[in-house]
Amino acid sequence: MGHVLVTGAAGFIGSHTVDRLLAAGHSVIGVDNFRTGHRVNLAGAFQSARFAFHELDVTASDRLATLFAATKPDAVVHLAALVSVQESLTNPDLNFALNVHATHLVAEAARAHGVRRIVFASSAAIYGNATDLPIRESAEKNPISPYGAAKLASEELLLGYGAAFGLTVRCQRYFNVFGPRQDPASPYSGVISIFARRYRDGTGVTIYGDGQQTRDFISVHDVARANVLATTSPEIGCGAANICSGRATSLLDVAGVFARHYPAIEAPSHGPPRAGDIVHSLGSPELAAAALGFRAEVAVESGLDELINSA
Repeated sequence: MGHVLVTGAAGFIGSHTVDRLLAAGHSVIGVDNFRTGHRVNLAGAFQSARFAFHELDVTASDRLATLFAATKPDAVVHLAALVSVQESLTNPDLNFALNVHATHLVAEAARAHGVRRIVFASSAAIYGNATDLPIRESAEKNPISPYGAAKLASEELLLGYGAAFGLTVRCQRYFNVFGPRQDPASPYSGVISIFARRYRDGTGVTIYGDGQQTRDFISVHDVARANVLATTSPEIGCGAANICSGRATSLLDVAGVFARHYPAIEAPSHGPPRAGDIVHSLGSPELAAAALGFRAEVAVESGLDELINSA
């Protein structure tokens, strides 16, 4: 079995990826500085003898290189990042440090210490306001935030390392990921985790616009499975793929699921559409199916039921 280093291991996607790697029999080295991750997310992982954890900021290049030299991982899943589009707008310097410079440091540590594969957390934000749906990987890249631009720059950097140094690089372009452990207290939470918090607190929700806007929601369980496939599948080539469900779900549909669980909560109120909000987003899952053998399996309603019942 493989020996995998996961950056951002205590985060939402990171902790689920760690759990899935361990369940598949791999050894995992988790790295996190707890800027946005939480130790409790790794409670299950800490019970495994095949899990080792290092509290470390990936921008600390000397410590990162020392860790790579000591642990000699077969593969790296690089999930550590500044995870907010809004924060990238208010603090572009931090966005560059955590989303571009950190990726360079991880790539260089991998190259220097013989790591053969890097799996990178990219984002549908690289496509910007794409209107030709479903969005395919060949679509024009027009990021509209420093966050999206940083993800695109990191993809190019890593794929360049792959071509120059013989590394296998997989860039995972996540769409709207949801599920347990997504921090609902964060001001940068996704719409589903915000809904979950507000329904649980009995305060109801406000939908901006008519609620017919759609997103390609994908369960974190499916995303973790896609990460494990990209990390461990043999004979896989370099490239990038959408990690999405290929199914459009409206915000009214999401609110309807919550309403069935919380019948006493008032119906959503509506506010004016927010400037700059994308009306419809939908990814094509076909390349991930061909390259990784991956298709999403968790239906949105089932994933919402799990999230609500786990609260």
